[in-house]
Amino acid sequence: MSSPAYRQMAAELRAAIEDGTYPAGGTLPKIIDLAQRYGVAKQTAREAVTELEAEGLVDVTRRRGTVVRAQPVRRRLTRGRQVLRDERGYYFDASAQPWIALEPPTITWAPAPRDIAALLGLPEGEEQQDVLVRDRIMGEATTRDPLQLATSYLPAPVARGTRLAEQNTGPGGIYDLLEQMGHAPLSWEEAVSARMPTPTESDRLHLPKGVPLLRITRTTTGPDGAVLEINDTRMSADTFDVGYPLARHPSAQRP
Repeated sequence: MSSPAYRQMAAELRAAIEDGTYPAGGTLPKIIDLAQRYGVAKQTAREAVTELEAEGLVDVTRRRGTVVRAQPVRRRLTRGRQVLRDERGYYFDASAQPWIALEPPTITWAPAPRDIAALLGLPEGEEQQDVLVRDRIMGEATTRDPLQLATSYLPAPVARGTRLAEQNTGPGGIYDLLEQMGHAPLSWEEAVSARMPTPTESDRLHLPKGVPLLRITRTTTGPDGAVLEINDTRMSADTFDVGYPLARHPSAQRP
């Protein structure tokens, strides 16, 4: 079965962008000109451009028209499967270690999103109970460019009535504080995924339309295995990827 006309048109325009016929920073022809060139209705041409915009290949602006986006060179976040520490406390990625909080953290009590509630181990049907939410935006100290949203979710029995609910948790942040509260030693595990951003996330990270979020979800547990925190870190999948070294298992030794 053949593809709809707008998808065939989008495929040709996509190929023209990739081969440099339409270079980054340049513009595609106007909708009416595209419609005439491809022998389609203006609505079909508009749908083709909308598909390219949803893929993050072009930006549609009122002033310049349809502008081809420059694709940034991705920055590698190397997850070495080790927890590191400096004078500010624990951290998990050497390349992001210099980043700072661009604003004071936002502290609220609110229901956890359904997937976070499941990771926290909240009983089914009780996802609406409030948890402590600590929301931060991280970025470059010099440029103040926003690079990462980091949100911590802590169960109410762990956090309520403690310094965890204050903006300033003291030296070492929440992990030092958790260990001082008797939860030492902490352990962590991570999962990497992706999703499309909410409008608020797009605004805070200055994401062009069509760019997904790279998401790292970290689970913090205490010595008894109880989940103490879920950290939901989001950044531009257009700017970052995640890498890690591969070790040779004994089964992979050469004969």
